[in-house]
Amino acid sequence: MRVTMVNKYYSPPHLGGVETVVATLSAALAARGADVSALVANEAGSTVTEIIDGVHVTRLARIATVAKTPIALGMRRAIREAAIGPTPTDIIQLNHPYPWGEAAWLTSGAKVPMVIGYHADITRQKRLLALYRPVLDRVFDGAAAIVASSPNIVQGSPMLARYADKVRVIPYGIEPALYDATPKVAARVAELRSGHSRPVVLFVGRLVYYKGADVLMRAMRGVDADLVVIGSGPLEDQLRELAQAGGITERVTFLPPQPFGELVARYRAADVFCLPSTARAESFGIVQLEAQVCGVPCVSTDLPTSVPYVNLDGVTGTTVPAGDVEALTEALQRLVADAGLRERLGRQGRERVLAGFTVEHMTSSYLALYRELSGVE
Repeated sequence: MRVTMVNKYYSPPHLGGVETVVATLSAALAARGADVSALVANEAGSTVTEIIDGVHVTRLARIATVAKTPIALGMRRAIREAAIGPTPTDIIQLNHPYPWGEAAWLTSGAKVPMVIGYHADITRQKRLLALYRPVLDRVFDGAAAIVASSPNIVQGSPMLARYADKVRVIPYGIEPALYDATPKVAARVAELRSGHSRPVVLFVGRLVYYKGADVLMRAMRGVDADLVVIGSGPLEDQLRELAQAGGITERVTFLPPQPFGELVARYRAADVFCLPSTARAESFGIVQLEAQVCGVPCVSTDLPTSVPYVNLDGVTGTTVPAGDVEALTEALQRLVADAGLRERLGRQGRERVLAGFTVEHMTSSYLALYRELSGVE
C-alpha cells in the first residue's frame, strides 16, 4: 500500500494542530508496513527531502505565503509524479484546508483515488473562500471519500453537509502509553501538587482569540481553585491584565509551552482541564484526549465542531455554551468541589479514549478505507 499525503507542513508529534495529526498518522501507517510519502511546503526557499519515522518527506521550496497558505510551485509536479511515476501511489490524501495543495491536485491529472482529510472549516478568510469556492467544489466532487473527525463536525459544517454521502468518520487518536505515570512523572506530579493548597484547573493551548482563555480568566473569579495556563500567543498580556483586574493574580500561573514529559506531569497534577474555545476554528481539541487519558475530567464548549464529541457532557466532563462566563464558572466550581464526580468522569474519560481515540484505532480505520478505495491490500 502506497500512500501520499499532501499538507501545508510536516511537524513532529506533540506540537498540536493539523500538521501533527498528519505526521502521527503517517508514521503509524509506515509502522504498519505502508509506503508513505508526504508532500509539504518547506518553510524556506529550497526543496529538502528526508525520512522521518519511516515517512518519505519532501519539503518543496516555498516562494511565498498568502493568507497563511504556503505557495510551493513544485507541488503540482510532485503530485503528478507520485500518481504516474514508476511506482505510482495507491492513494492520495489531501489534508484540508490547504488551498494550494488542493489546486495542485486538481491540475495534476492524477487519477488514483483521492481522500480528503477534513480537519476544519475555513472560517476567517471568507472573501478568499468565495473566490476559491469553485475550485474547492471541483476538488470535493473528485474525492473518493472525505474523512471527518466526528459526526458533530459533519452536522455543523456547511461544506460537509453538501457531501454527506462521501463522509466517513474517523476520530483522531493519541498513543496512551506516552501519558503513563512513570516513576519520573509520578515524582514530578507529587512535587507539583505540593505547590497548591487548592484544586488545580489546567488550560493548554495557544493564547489566541478562539481559544477563549479570556472567558476562562473571567470565570475563575468565582472558582475556588488555582489556574495553570500553559501556552503563548498575542493575548498573553491581555490575560495577565484580566487576572489582575479580577483579583486572582496569586491563583494564576502562566507558563510557556512545555516539554512533553513536563506536560504529561502537568495533566496528571491537574484536577480539571478546561478548553473554553469560542469559535469554530477549534475543530477538535486533542488536548482533551490528553487530559482524559490521564484521568482528568474536562470542561469545554458546545461548538458545532468535534469539541463536544470528544468531551461528552455528563460522561467525560461538562459542556457549556461558548462564551458564557457564568455557565463556565458554575461548571468549574461544581467539579472542583466534588472529588467523587471528578473521579467518575475522569475514569470514564480514560476508558473512552482507550476504546476509540487511539493511534491504533485511527490507523486501522484509515487503512481499511484506503484498501476499500484502492483494492490494494
